[in-house]
Amino acid sequence: MLEKFGDDIWTTDGSTVEVLGFRYPTRMVLIRLSDESLFVWSPIALSDELRAEVDALGVVAHIVAPNSLHHLSVLDWQRAYPAAKTYAPPKLRDKRPDIRFDEDLGDEANAAWAGDIDQVVVQGNAITSEVVFFHRRSETVLFTDLLQQFPDNWFSGWRKIVAKLDLMVSPEPAVPRKFRVAFKDRQAAREAMRRILAWPAQKLVMAHGSPVTRDAKGALARAFAWLKV
Repeated sequence: MLEKFGDDIWTTDGSTVEVLGFRYPTRMVLIRLSDESLFVWSPIALSDELRAEVDALGVVAHIVAPNSLHHLSVLDWQRAYPAAKTYAPPKLRDKRPDIRFDEDLGDEANAAWAGDIDQVVVQGNAITSEVVFFHRRSETVLFTDLLQQFPDNWFSGWRKIVAKLDLMVSPEPAVPRKFRVAFKDRQAAREAMRRILAWPAQKLVMAHGSPVTRDAKGALARAFAWLKV
């Protein structure tokens, strides 16, 4: 299930979830830090098979929900790994008071992974404030919902029309129109994107789209050109 995506980084796809009648795939990233502990980004449903693969790579120490929309499987991982710390993006504590969060995610990387991973909070969006991560060793940027690229045949009927109009289906990764409109503070978004575009990114992983394996920096610049960074 886990697929190696570079040095000390793996991806795996989970089941689809339905939101307002639209089916969304799920994807998780696992990073092994310099201290050999594991960083779990956007955890998917935890099966026995996935847990065995994860345990073979190291000890889960950090469970990370990257935005306020990606939280459905956090409790499963907390139960399986009670010693791990769980990190909350902006607004998720209020949305999920049933989840124990140990620390909040901000613009500066947590000391536990600062030597391996950079992070930026893309602020100013009314739908969600997303924490974007950059794994230095594999030169990989992690986006959750602000970038999407569904296959042309993923949706059907009226949903396919809506998805195309929303730019969820496009030749390259794109920011869906609903998220573009939801940026109420574009200056804050520009400042975050300037930091992201400064990363020497070669690869890009999205929760909802095929990974980009080269020139991720160029793909990001084109995807956010409308923002006039």
